[in-house]
Amino acid sequence: MQVDETARPSDLKIWRSAAVEILRKNDRGGYTVPTDHLYPFQWNWDSAFCAMGIATFDIDRAWAELESLYLGQWSNGLLPHIVFHDVVDSYYPGPEVWGANHSPQTSGISQPPVTATSARFILDRAKGDERSEARAAALYPKILALHDWWARERDPDGTGLVGVLHPWESGADNSPVWDGPLNGTPATQTVFNRRDVALVDATMRPRQWEYERYIYLVELYRSLGWDGPRMWAQTPFKVADVGLNAILMRDEHDLRFLATRFGTEAERRRLSARAAQRQKGLETLWDAKAGAYYSRDLVSGEPIPIASHAGFLPLWGGLDSPDRVARLAAELRRWLDLCQFGAPTMAPDSPEFDQRRYWRGPVWAIVNWMIGDGLARHGVDDLAQRLRDDTRRLMEQAGFCEYYDPLTGEGLGGGVFSWTAAVGLAWALA
Repeated sequence: MQVDETARPSDLKIWRSAAVEILRKNDRGGYTVPTDHLYPFQWNWDSAFCAMGIATFDIDRAWAELESLYLGQWSNGLLPHIVFHDVVDSYYPGPEVWGANHSPQTSGISQPPVTATSARFILDRAKGDERSEARAAALYPKILALHDWWARERDPDGTGLVGVLHPWESGADNSPVWDGPLNGTPATQTVFNRRDVALVDATMRPRQWEYERYIYLVELYRSLGWDGPRMWAQTPFKVADVGLNAILMRDEHDLRFLATRFGTEAERRRLSARAAQRQKGLETLWDAKAGAYYSRDLVSGEPIPIASHAGFLPLWGGLDSPDRVARLAAELRRWLDLCQFGAPTMAPDSPEFDQRRYWRGPVWAIVNWMIGDGLARHGVDDLAQRLRDDTRRLMEQAGFCEYYDPLTGEGLGGGVFSWTAAVGLAWALA
């Protein structure tokens, strides 16, 4: 599908140029920061999406984005969620808090895996260019090692579902889905100075009690030497996040595509078997009565019956049930009818909804792209177009902000935000 350019083609050209300028402004010489000051390093899934936006105007630079990210990969396959290429004091917790033994310095947890999807997107844009084929071939074993890490370290029992051991690992840091599991997590006794609330209004950021538990988990894992089995056994926070599992499923599908070109027959068989296992695992999170996908607390073994945007992400991962697609689409329409701009990260009529606070209600362009792409793949074109149009309207009204108020369209969080600009180039303004 294409955005209707007949009404304002000149405006679309201007906005595309503005998006390119943001990605160039946030370029730190081979890697892209999400935005200056607030996020001054390289973030894992941010960079994967940034690479897709960059690929619309500079293929070589898009490959460099992924290559610089993989400089942070550990020997066990982990791709950390932050790579500290430079020394900057505007972000907490910095590398001294993580205490990870790696050069360049990194965090010790991961984020939703999108690099196979990103590499496939860039390859498609490259249209058979030999240099791109070679760079994709060099990245392929590293992406495979990352997926093997997820299977080994975050699904040690082979259930088909991976667990996140920190809210940050999900990418949706302060989602209400984590409130229950965090209540069972101790607070750190360390006095620390948050930098984020000095840069962004505190009403837009995670609350202090959440941060105290975020830091406790970092300190716990650091004390365990970032040893995967010990972390899995001793953590008080362990959740099968439906969003991350759906994103992982999509990335594994795209990794299998890369394996057909760059992998061995044994690797292709392993990935196919794991894809089937992932599909079965994700389906165990479906609540037929509610018509929703719910995450599961792996400490208590109980589902977390809170519906968030993550429940729609199996559309991005790939569903083979027309009935479930229809039920998810109907629920999303209900959400959209309750707000001016979609898709909110929580239903506007849910008790947890907060229109300004990070992942507790605001619209994220990247979420709209994933859900919209999934809807289009399943033939729900009108709803996919609605999300695309809303995303474009938000960009035109408020600029390329980190996230947006779904009731007013106000831009929130960090300004001139890289992956929002990338979404514009690759999807909303394409």
